[in-house]
Amino acid sequence: MKKLLIISPSFPPMNAADMQRVRMSLPYYAENGWEPLVLCVDPACQSAPREEELVATVPPGLRVIQTGALPLRLCRLLGVGNLGLRSFLHVGLRGLALLRRETPDLVLFSTTQFALFPLARLWTALTGVPCVVDLHDPWVTDAYELPGAPRPPGGWKYRFARLSARLLEGWSFRRLAGMISVSEIYLQQLRARHRWFAVIPGAVLGFGASEADLAAAPPPTAGPRPSTVSIVYTGASGPCLNRLLPEFLSGLALLRSRDPAAAERLRVHFIGTSYVAAGEGHPSVLPLAAAKGLGDLVLETPHRVGHLECLAHQRDADLLLLPGSTDPAYSPSKLYPYILSGRPILALAPPHGVLAALLARLRCSRFIAVDPASAPGSAAPLICAALADAAAGLPVENLALRDNELFREEFLARSLVRRQCAFLSGVLKSWRDPAPTSQA
Repeated sequence: MKKLLIISPSFPPMNAADMQRVRMSLPYYAENGWEPLVLCVDPACQSAPREEELVATVPPGLRVIQTGALPLRLCRLLGVGNLGLRSFLHVGLRGLALLRRETPDLVLFSTTQFALFPLARLWTALTGVPCVVDLHDPWVTDAYELPGAPRPPGGWKYRFARLSARLLEGWSFRRLAGMISVSEIYLQQLRARHRWFAVIPGAVLGFGASEADLAAAPPPTAGPRPSTVSIVYTGASGPCLNRLLPEFLSGLALLRSRDPAAAERLRVHFIGTSYVAAGEGHPSVLPLAAAKGLGDLVLETPHRVGHLECLAHQRDADLLLLPGSTDPAYSPSKLYPYILSGRPILALAPPHGVLAALLARLRCSRFIAVDPASAPGSAAPLICAALADAAAGLPVENLALRDNELFREEFLARSLVRRQCAFLSGVLKSWRDPAPTSQA
């Protein structure tokens, strides 16, 4: 059994999006020949919302090592709240001690806390243990320069993050044993920026979904179903969605102007639109809806909602809304639990991005292309037609057309871990027995 040290700063009972792949993967490592050990940051040092129910989804007997972080209250006086920055020294020192004591075969960083990635090169230099990075999002990105993208967030923190990413990305990844990415585009971008990156093994693995999670979700509420049609979106309404959400609302407004009775049958629920705890969030979608005269049709929960609760909302919806992003490389992780829920999906995304290609392969949604460079409202008539179908009780897609075999093979947690472990084993073999260099 090979030993795998996993770096995941957030871990149950924390409810953070970037630890879900690790959490869903843990039950299946042993059957693929790997013994996992998780290094995370003590929940007492974190400010993210908690979801105690997630603890029960972690395999019993798993070894989880916690480390500290600089106090959040003190760091916020300096304008720093980033968990990766606050925990860099703690994770670095504790991880180095674990590498020397536990002698794992390989280290896997699976997090969006980019500030921790330089540890991969440092640890390999000090111990010789190979490291693999699981890249959920690009560290260096031009998403804010794309057509239709929102203005970048202001302030010194954004500029610092952008500068540090450009300075540290190449240095941190230079000695990696391998790279896992949720998008082939991210790997292509790295190869374009760093010619040496072409020799680093890479694999593309989506986030996937867990049948065990769906079984653990709260049961449906007893009683008759509402007479209205429930359209549900779960997740944050970040700046990269600013082009897609207004487009959807324009389609809903067009339906109300053309067929008010049909629009009245719809209720659109935006659930968990920010990352803060209950009582601390502020609506971000409702003001947009109110400006279009849709305040009575749209409901918003503007705080972080538990993962299992979100699965229950998805399962109980009549229609699931899946807006993409202005970034063509973006592939929302919610796609896979959406499919697992068995509900119809209405998807909006740029026509030539990763999400559009995935939806075509899986045949799992009614897809409406929204070109970020087009005039606002261009896709409203198509959205209006889809919503009219939903209001009439008609499916917006034929569920029988879905490629469920492809979904189960490539996007269920068990299948993804099998492929992940095969890649890690190949990386480890190449690291230990490198191919001989050719002689000139």
